Amino acid sequence: MTQYKVPVLPGDGIGPEIITEGRKVIDAAGERFGFDVEWIEYPQGADHYLETGELISEDTLKELSGYSAIYLGSIGDPRIATGVLEKGILLTARFYFDEYINLRPIKLLEGVWTPLKDKTSKDIDFVVVRENTEDFYIGIGGRAKKGESKALLEVKRALYSAKFGLDIDTDSEEIGYQIGLISKEGTKRVIEYAFDLSENRKKHVSSVDKANVLSDIYGFWREEFNAVAEKHPGVTTDFSFVDAITMWFVKNPEWFDVVVTPNMFGDIITDLGAMIQGGLGLAPGGNINPKGTSMFEPIHGSAPKYKGQNKVNPIATIWAGAMLIEQLGEKEAADAIVNAIQKNILDGKVKTFDMGGKNTTSDLGNDIARIVKGE
Repeated sequence: MTQYKVPVLPGDGIGPEIITEGRKVIDAAGERFGFDVEWIEYPQGADHYLETGELISEDTLKELSGYSAIYLGSIGDPRIATGVLEKGILLTARFYFDEYINLRPIKLLEGVWTPLKDKTSKDIDFVVVRENTEDFYIGIGGRAKKGESKALLEVKRALYSAKFGLDIDTDSEEIGYQIGLISKEGTKRVIEYAFDLSENRKKHVSSVDKANVLSDIYGFWREEFNAVAEKHPGVTTDFSFVDAITMWFVKNPEWFDVVVTPNMFGDIITDLGAMIQGGLGLAPGGNINPKGTSMFEPIHGSAPKYKGQNKVNPIATIWAGAMLIEQLGEKEAADAIVNAIQKNILDGKVKTFDMGGKNTTSDLGNDIARIVKGE
C-alpha cells in the first residue's frame, strides 16, 4: 500500500470541522484505491498566535517544505486585526514555498443552482490559473507625509530580488503608495503552466489584463503571453481586459477553457467564478508549486459565526482534498471524490442548509465518503 504523509493546518473558525470531513473522504478513497495518508497536524492559527505570539516560524516552514502537499482549513479570526493571520501565515507560506500558481476550477456540477439564467453544467467548466506571488500583492508600499522623505523597499523571491529606492517629495498632507511588480521569469512560468494545462483540455487559453490603462506592467504581461503562445501553435488564444471578462463570465461562460491572469485580477474574478458555479461552499483552490510544496484549501473564509455548529458545507474542502491527492499522483481516487460529490448532489438526500437541506457538516462528509467507498 502506498503511504503518504500530509501536513494539516485546520486553522480558525469552521476550519477544523471542514478539514475533518475532507480527511474522512480522502481516507475513504485510500481504502478503495490502496493508499494510506498519515495526517500531521500543525496548530498555526488564531489560538496559537494568541497563546505564543507566533504566526508561522522559519523552523515550521522548513519542516513543511519537506512535504509535497499541505491541507489547509481556513485562516481568520475576529479577535485579531484583519490581515494579520492571512499575511503572516497564508501569504508567508505561499511566498516561502514559491507557490506561484493559484489553481481554481470553475465547474458547475449537475444539479447545482447557478444565478446565470439558462446556463447548465455543460456551459460552466473552465479553470483559472492565477499568478500567485507577484503583481500588487508583493507586499511593498508605504505612506509619506508632506515634504521630503526616502524609502528603500525590497522584494525577494526564489527567482530574483528587486530593490526600490524612493525619493519622495510631496505637498499633499499624506500619500499612500503600493508597488506592483511582475518579472519575466515569474510571468513566463505561470503562462507556460496554463498552456500546458490547456493541451489536455480544449486547447484554448484566455489572458486577462488591463493593458489599455496600466500599459507598462500589463503590456509586459501580454508580450510574455504572446511569446509563450508561439510555442503552442495548436492552442487558440484571446485577450480580455479584466472589466470585460467579468461581463463575459456572466454572459458567455461557455467560451472559456483555461484563463490565465495576473495576481490581483485573478483574486477578483475567481470569486465571481465561485458564485457562477454555485457559491463559496462549492469552490476549491490550490496554491501550486509543480516541483515543490503545494497547499490546498477552500477559497471561502473561516466563517467564525458558524464555528462549532456543525452546519456549514464541507464540499469545497472535500474537493480541495481531491486536488491534493491528484497532486500526489492519485488521479483515479481524485476523480472518484469529485464524482461522489456529484452523486451526493444528484441524490439530493443529504445536504446542508446553504443547499436547501437540514443535514450537518459531518452528515455530508459521511455520505460522500460512503459513495467513494462504493457502499
